[in-house]
Amino acid sequence: MLVRQVMCTDVRIVHPSTPFREAAQMMRDRDCGFLPVGSNDRLQGAVTDRDIVVRGLAEGRKLDTAVSEVMSDRIIYCFEEDNVEDAAQRMKRAQIRRLAVLNADRRLVGVVSLGDIARGCEDERLTGDIENAVAEDTKIAAE
Repeated sequence: MLVRQVMCTDVRIVHPSTPFREAAQMMRDRDCGFLPVGSNDRLQGAVTDRDIVVRGLAEGRKLDTAVSEVMSDRIIYCFEEDNVEDAAQRMKRAQIRRLAVLNADRRLVGVVSLGDIARGCEDERLTGDIENAVAEDTKIAAE
């Protein structure tokens, strides 16, 4: 199965200058926890609900602080023609729950989440391994 068959294509890129409060509201309204960040058709990173809480709220930043101040500037991606299992392995190695999906021209065309892969992948052990890797990373970060 290919990533394009399970990914979410309803993706909105937020500009780096967008206040993180506005990004949080977009996440609420779209029922998601991940927004790609970029400008001029170039990805610069991503902001997650966790970034907003940990790097924004917990550090006492003002709600109008730019997303670029709280985002993760390392964006992990796959291609829409990649095999779902390969994307899952990439998520496991990076200990993340979501990947940006690019087309052959390296343009953002979607996002694939662990949930998308779990629904589309026949290997339940693989999705469990990703969850365990992410949980371990979260545990280490909390210590």
